[in-house]
Amino acid sequence: MLKIAIVTGSTRPGRINRGVADWLLDYAQQRGDAAYEVVDIAEYNLPVLDEVAPGQNTKAHSQAWSAKMAEFDGYVFVTGEYNHSVTPALANALTYLNTEVNNKAAGIVGYGSAFGVRAVEHLRGILSELQIAHVQKQGMFSLFTDFENFSAFKPTELQAASVEPMFDQLISWAGAMQSVRADSVAVNA
Repeated sequence: MLKIAIVTGSTRPGRINRGVADWLLDYAQQRGDAAYEVVDIAEYNLPVLDEVAPGQNTKAHSQAWSAKMAEFDGYVFVTGEYNHSVTPALANALTYLNTEVNNKAAGIVGYGSAFGVRAVEHLRGILSELQIAHVQKQGMFSLFTDFENFSAFKPTELQAASVEPMFDQLISWAGAMQSVRADSVAVNA
């Protein structure tokens, strides 16, 4: 069975990001097509990149983060939109990674005043550099209609439905990328 991480994108006190990730986990588990798990970047206490080079992790926090991300066949990255871009905590966490995420698949769920679309587009560039195949469909949520008092995640039916095609594509691509990884190992052997 495929293993899919739902990766939080914020470490801020009082963050709404974890509520979105938890909702996605509940939603995904009802599908029954993969083993889903929330991976909370806040639990890894990653400082601003403190390794000599990305992908050359020598410190305990970065090694633990790298090992955790290596466990999965695919990811759902949850990002709010900060200053028209991806959350700083998520961008920093991804900078620690390299080959452990290559040739895996990802879906993206964004939220913000404009559904997080600018953050999602910036995140796509980062994921491409990490050789993560990101699916075209995305989850989109509005701070104005999908969060009660801008804090409690309560998506509208319309926006909740936006994640279904993203999960469909992610599962298909995550399965296909398993053979890409196998081919890559065979070529490099």
